[in-house]
Amino acid sequence: MGEFLKVLICDDSMLIRKKLKEVLKSCGCNDILEADNGQTAIDVYKENKPDLVFMDIIMPFKNGIEAVKEIIEFDNEAKVVMASSAGTKEHVKEAIKAGAFEFVQKPWEKEQINKIIHNLK
Repeated sequence: MGEFLKVLICDDSMLIRKKLKEVLKSCGCNDILEADNGQTAIDVYKENKPDLVFMDIIMPFKNGIEAVKEIIEFDNEAKVVMASSAGTKEHVKEAIKAGAFEFVQKPWEKEQINKIIHNLK
Protein backbone atom coordinates (compact mmCIF):
# COMPACT_ATOMS: atom_id res chain seq x y z
CA MET A 1 0.00 0.00 0.00
CA GLY A 2 2.62 2.53 1.13
CA GLU A 3 4.83 2.20 -1.93
CA PHE A 4 2.13 3.73 -4.13
CA LEU A 5 1.58 6.78 -1.93
CA LYS A 6 2.99 10.22 -2.58
CA VAL A 7 3.59 11.87 0.79
CA LEU A 8 4.43 15.49 1.65
CA ILE A 9 6.23 16.26 4.91
CA CYS A 10 5.98 19.87 6.04
CA ASP A 11 8.04 20.90 9.06
CA ASP A 12 10.46 23.76 9.61
CA SER A 13 12.88 21.35 11.33
CA MET A 14 15.13 19.55 8.87
CA LEU A 15 15.84 16.91 11.54
CA ILE A 16 12.13 16.14 12.03
CA ARG A 17 11.61 15.92 8.26
CA LYS A 18 14.57 13.53 8.02
CA LYS A 19 13.25 11.33 10.87
CA LEU A 20 9.72 11.20 9.47
CA LYS A 21 11.10 10.44 6.01
CA GLU A 22 13.01 7.45 7.48
CA VAL A 23 9.83 6.22 9.22
CA LEU A 24 7.79 6.60 6.02
CA LYS A 25 10.41 4.71 4.00
CA SER A 26 10.38 1.92 6.58
CA CYS A 27 6.58 1.81 6.10
CA GLY A 28 7.07 1.36 2.36
CA CYS A 29 6.60 4.96 1.14
CA ASN A 30 9.25 5.99 -1.38
CA ASP A 31 7.69 9.03 -3.09
CA ILE A 32 8.29 11.68 -0.42
CA LEU A 33 8.19 15.45 -0.91
CA GLU A 34 9.33 18.03 1.62
CA ALA A 35 8.45 21.60 2.58
CA ASP A 36 9.88 23.78 5.35
CA ASN A 37 6.95 26.15 5.88
CA GLY A 38 3.23 26.39 5.28
CA GLN A 39 3.44 28.46 2.10
CA THR A 40 5.92 26.06 0.50
CA ALA A 41 3.63 23.16 1.50
CA ILE A 42 0.70 24.80 -0.30
CA ASP A 43 2.81 25.35 -3.43
CA VAL A 44 4.20 21.79 -3.38
CA TYR A 45 0.71 20.38 -2.78
CA LYS A 46 -0.82 22.25 -5.71
CA GLU A 47 1.98 21.14 -8.02
CA ASN A 48 2.17 17.48 -6.94
CA LYS A 49 -1.21 16.55 -5.37
CA PRO A 50 0.25 14.12 -2.79
CA ASP A 51 -1.97 11.41 -1.26
CA LEU A 52 -1.02 12.32 2.29
CA VAL A 53 0.44 15.35 4.07
CA PHE A 54 2.12 15.49 7.47
CA MET A 55 1.92 19.12 8.61
CA ASP A 56 3.58 20.81 11.56
CA ILE A 57 1.55 23.59 13.21
CA ILE A 58 4.11 26.13 14.41
CA MET A 59 6.18 27.31 11.41
CA PRO A 60 7.45 30.57 9.93
CA PHE A 61 5.75 32.44 7.04
CA LYS A 62 2.49 30.53 7.25
CA ASN A 63 1.54 28.16 10.06
CA GLY A 64 0.14 24.68 9.59
CA ILE A 65 -3.47 25.64 10.36
CA GLU A 66 -3.45 28.34 7.65
CA ALA A 67 -1.75 25.96 5.22
CA VAL A 68 -4.34 23.21 5.84
CA LYS A 69 -7.18 25.67 5.19
CA GLU A 70 -5.66 26.66 1.84
CA ILE A 71 -4.89 23.08 0.83
CA ILE A 72 -8.46 21.98 1.66
CA GLU A 73 -9.85 24.97 -0.29
CA PHE A 74 -7.77 23.82 -3.26
CA ASP A 75 -8.63 20.11 -2.80
CA ASN A 76 -11.35 19.13 -0.35
CA GLU A 77 -10.25 15.48 -0.65
CA ALA A 78 -6.78 16.27 0.75
CA LYS A 79 -5.63 14.02 3.59
CA VAL A 80 -3.67 16.16 6.04
CA VAL A 81 -2.26 14.86 9.33
CA MET A 82 -1.25 17.53 11.81
CA ALA A 83 1.93 16.60 13.68
CA SER A 84 2.91 18.91 16.49
CA SER A 85 4.68 18.93 19.82
CA ALA A 86 2.52 21.89 20.82
CA GLY A 87 -0.51 19.64 21.08
CA THR A 88 -2.92 21.79 23.03
CA LYS A 89 -6.60 20.97 22.77
CA GLU A 90 -7.07 24.32 21.05
CA HIS A 91 -4.57 23.39 18.31
CA VAL A 92 -6.25 20.03 17.80
CA LYS A 93 -9.69 21.68 17.51
CA GLU A 94 -8.35 24.31 15.09
CA ALA A 95 -6.64 21.66 12.96
CA ILE A 96 -9.75 19.49 12.70
CA LYS A 97 -11.93 22.52 11.98
CA ALA A 98 -9.48 23.55 9.25
CA GLY A 99 -9.91 20.16 7.59
CA ALA A 100 -7.15 17.93 9.00
CA PHE A 101 -8.26 14.33 9.24
CA GLU A 102 -5.81 13.21 11.93
CA PHE A 103 -3.59 14.65 14.65
CA VAL A 104 -0.39 13.07 15.99
CA GLN A 105 1.66 14.33 18.89
CA LYS A 106 5.43 14.56 18.43
CA PRO A 107 7.43 12.52 18.99
CA TRP A 108 5.31 10.06 17.02
CA GLU A 109 5.75 6.33 16.99
CA LYS A 110 6.32 4.30 13.83
CA GLU A 111 3.14 2.34 14.62
CA GLN A 112 1.06 5.56 14.53
CA ILE A 113 2.48 6.54 11.14
CA ASN A 114 2.03 3.01 9.78
CA LYS A 115 -1.60 2.95 10.98
CA ILE A 116 -2.35 6.29 9.27
CA ILE A 117 -0.83 5.04 5.99
CA HIS A 118 -2.83 1.81 6.10
CA ASN A 119 -6.07 3.60 7.05
CA LEU A 120 -5.91 5.68 3.86
CA LYS A 121 -8.37 4.43 1.33
